[in-house]
Parts: sequence; structure tokens; C-alpha cells
Amino acid sequence: MTTAQQPLARRVLPAVAVPAWAWALTLLALFTLYLVTQDNGAVLAQAGDVAHEFFHDARHALGMPCH
Repeated sequence: MTTAQQPLARRVLPAVAVPAWAWALTLLALFTLYLVTQDNGAVLAQAGDVAHEFFHDARHALGMPCH
């Protein structure tokens, strides 16, 4: 029986290799999402008021409650 004649249940899909840069980009995106949605100054305290206000405004733009 050839591959074309096998039933769909018996076909095996090849594994997809995810490059390391894609994992790094995903982690960076998740950390950025954390900063925008959850940080209330604990991580951004050293960056000053400008960074805090930027993320505060971004939370309002995303509809996240912050106060």
C-alpha cells in the first residue's frame, strides 16, 4: 500500500522545528505583555515616571483596569 492509499488516521505528520529566535521572541512578547498589563511600578521603578505613564496609558488603551 502506498502513502497515497493509506487512510488519513495512519499518516504521520512531520515534526516542526521551531527556531531558537522564535522562542526568544515569544518570551520577550510575554514579558512585554506582563509589563503592560500587570506592572504597577515594581519593575519599572528605576525607569522613572515616563515609562510608568507610558504603560499606564497603554493599559487604558487596552481596556485593562489599573486603579
